[in-house]
Amino acid sequence: MSCYVQSGSKACGGGEMIEMRRAQLSFGDGLIAEEVSDLREEWMQHADQVLADEQIVAAVHEALAKRCPKSRSRGRLGTPAEVVLRLLVLKHIRNLSYGALEREVRANLVYRDFSRVGSGKMPDAKTMGRWGLAVGPEVLKQIHDRMVTIAQDNGVVAGRRMRVDTTVVETNIHHPTDSTLLGDGVRVLTRTMRKITDIVGAVGTKLRDRSRSVKLRLFEIARIARTKGPLNRDRLQQRYRRLLETTSRVVGQAKRFSKEISEGVKKATDILQQIALEGLREELDRMLPLVLRVMRQTRARIFHGNTHVEDKVLSVFEPSTEIIRKGKAGKPKAITTHEAKLGRVPRLLATDAGFYSARNEAAAKAMGVKRVCIPNRSSKSPERKREQKKRWFRDGQKWRTGCEGRISVVKRRNGLNRCRYKGDAGMQRWVALGVISDNLVNIGRTMSSRAAP
Repeated sequence: MSCYVQSGSKACGGGEMIEMRRAQLSFGDGLIAEEVSDLREEWMQHADQVLADEQIVAAVHEALAKRCPKSRSRGRLGTPAEVVLRLLVLKHIRNLSYGALEREVRANLVYRDFSRVGSGKMPDAKTMGRWGLAVGPEVLKQIHDRMVTIAQDNGVVAGRRMRVDTTVVETNIHHPTDSTLLGDGVRVLTRTMRKITDIVGAVGTKLRDRSRSVKLRLFEIARIARTKGPLNRDRLQQRYRRLLETTSRVVGQAKRFSKEISEGVKKATDILQQIALEGLREELDRMLPLVLRVMRQTRARIFHGNTHVEDKVLSVFEPSTEIIRKGKAGKPKAITTHEAKLGRVPRLLATDAGFYSARNEAAAKAMGVKRVCIPNRSSKSPERKREQKKRWFRDGQKWRTGCEGRISVVKRRNGLNRCRYKGDAGMQRWVALGVISDNLVNIGRTMSSRAAP
């Protein structure tokens, strides 16, 4: 994570020293813990033990300490790594925004105790957002792997059985149409060029704002598309042609802006403004190829009827978004991952019929799986039908359906229905924190039920 340091800047936490844990609890912390001892949920006590693990807290501490130099030894005391971890996990356990998390923890003594905020000041939403960026996918992978080890050590999971299913997580985008994608691209390019003009003034290429013209074309296209009866393709193509011409002019203007900044025609008088200007040029250079791809796919669909354009852009803000049709997007080598994490090949493997192939079944058995429970719906073999009617096979399929419920819970409770973070790294962080939060609750509940008299 890049840090631009300025005198008096708080970009790196205002020169805070990062600790793993609070060195000393206050009187108020002990009072809160005593007051809410009988109000905590059943999973919280054992989840506390997992989150207090030295390796897990150390991983978060290392990530936070890398944000700025000297943060291990200098500066005023910042929020300890243990508190950061617990707040991020609590956010995804309750599927809250950072703003909602701030309000809930401030008002709830149980959350204050669980997160170790105690009687101290609750960090604000923006600060927690910066922590989320610092604790990236690699750190979360370490935390997840350690949690799996803790679950094994406590007998929560043994790895003798394995069930597999797949799902998708939506990116946070609007419904993609060619016209709205072009409108998004024009809006971002125009907004960026306007910021550049505010910095450099009337130097070089003058900004011509075509946003109003583009908005009128979008309204016209939407109105034609909603018209009852047969679609008037001639009128639609005419409006798209005008929209593409306007977009092309905006793209040409953005290219000239970028070139003039790199050549020094457009430059700032202040070094900090020049840094900002270079950042805006990078934004133009990042967005221009995306807008050109949208223009290309629009021409292919509207004028040539080609809907299967390679590398189709579905969002200029989340360009990695893909359309995944119903079915299996891929057949991951889940057995290998299972063995790597749990140290053993499962005795039973259960999946739905979408994973069946003779090759997959043979590969699973070759890896040491004794009972492969994958239905073959198309087989007419009497022997295969008898195999699938055996008690172990039917029990395996009944057990497998439980993972569909687990996926549903993770989507509803932990927010895995739609990712609210940005970019590939954001998607990885969102999914990882959702899975970690769900596993933490399940580990806590299992250990609590075993400890009950």
